[in-house]
Amino acid sequence: MNLTLFVMQCLNGLQLGVLLFLMAAGLTLVFGIMNFVNLAHGSLYMMGAFIAASVYNHTGSFALAALSLVPAMLALGLAVEYIALKKLYDRDHLDQVLATFGLILFFNELARMIWGASPYYMEVPDWLSGTINLFGITYPAYRFLIIVVGLAVAGGCYLLSHKTRLGMLIRAGATHRQMVGALGVNIALLNSLLFGLGAVLAGVAGLMAGPILSVQPGMGEPILILTMVVIVIGGIGSVRGAFLAALIVGVVDTLGRTLLPALLRGLFDRSTADTAGPALASMLIYLVMAVVLAIRPQGLFPVKHG
Repeated sequence: MNLTLFVMQCLNGLQLGVLLFLMAAGLTLVFGIMNFVNLAHGSLYMMGAFIAASVYNHTGSFALAALSLVPAMLALGLAVEYIALKKLYDRDHLDQVLATFGLILFFNELARMIWGASPYYMEVPDWLSGTINLFGITYPAYRFLIIVVGLAVAGGCYLLSHKTRLGMLIRAGATHRQMVGALGVNIALLNSLLFGLGAVLAGVAGLMAGPILSVQPGMGEPILILTMVVIVIGGIGSVRGAFLAALIVGVVDTLGRTLLPALLRGLFDRSTADTAGPALASMLIYLVMAVVLAIRPQGLFPVKHG
């Protein structure tokens, strides 16, 4: 592998990492701060992709699709939280898992009823279909936009969490819920806003993934598994941990799928290497997670309370 191809794959890993962070940021807020297991987070990602693709295909404007997605996902997240999940916050995790698994089935069938079972495509907008020059390396402009959006969201989450009153209340409510409520803060409203924010971030991830993946029912489950891996590696409840772990998972997964088959060809015959390489590459991030848990069971960047 030459240096240019290696750098390209590192950029692709970074792009996958920030896409995973867009998912993990919302899920780690809901899971880590609200202590709520939301398996339907992948379904919100899927719905965001379908809504954005529908608006884009009807209007031809990617900017309009992005602008309309935010209020649509906020409304969807608040509606799901109010109708189906609000009474489950004080229940045990098994009840939450069963309820949100039911939401997965509901949203998958809803997507099939509205958009059909076949893949629903969203083209890369013309003004982003070209390439840009990054230090002499030609890289697709749209994939670079995903990296920029992911980094901007990471910066926004940091500012929200550490520099605003809302972030202070969120962090305080995570550890001293009854005390914050006794001071007059509406904890129920705070939880609703947090769930809505998580839905928006999942929708943005769906928007950015739409033009590079086929939008179809069930697309939320595979990325949900990767997102769970990111959260476990980074530390449950840590947005900083989710960001750094997402980058690690993205780069390891991308380089593993590229380098392992090539390395195995030097040790085994081509057919064996071509069979074993992708299989080992798909296991690589889970091996990384196992190693991290063996060394640091709380994750690489656990939340420090108190």
